[in-house]
Amino acid sequence: MVFADLQDGIVDAGATNPASSIRRAVKVLNGLVAALDIPFTVSVAPRPGGPVMIEEVPDSEPYVRTGPSCWDDAAWREAVVSAGRPTLVICGVTTEIVVLRTALDALTHGLDVQVLVDACGGITARTEDAALRQIEAAGGVVTSVAGFAADMVRDFTTPTGRQVIAALHQLV
Repeated sequence: MVFADLQDGIVDAGATNPASSIRRAVKVLNGLVAALDIPFTVSVAPRPGGPVMIEEVPDSEPYVRTGPSCWDDAAWREAVVSAGRPTLVICGVTTEIVVLRTALDALTHGLDVQVLVDACGGITARTEDAALRQIEAAGGVVTSVAGFAADMVRDFTTPTGRQVIAALHQLV
């Protein structure tokens, strides 16, 4: 999983999903990462004064990249590939830039991709929709945090399942 550009000032600039909704979805994902032991990375855009992540992002040293795609950062790419997982799950702002470019690059390099739309924010509804359609046309899956969690945990009566369902209740 990659948390991309979920930084103060950037999250608030998204126009398609309120910052409060993105923060809530990212907080749930933070809980899922812990409960399900999902490897994750944090990738950020360079900012004056350094990157300041929103508090809901899991604690991790961020990869600071210079371009629109996380994939272009060799250290980040190595971390993702070395995790050995076939699927890259993406959330972040903006959908039309970092989410789109990272998704397309990961798909080109043979990974399955899921974009969690409720943990993303775009510039405008039209441009975000175009980016999501482009990801789907390339073979990526656009889903939600709840849909992703339900795919990961099929039994909510187990201890892990109870943790996941409790986390999902924070979405409402």
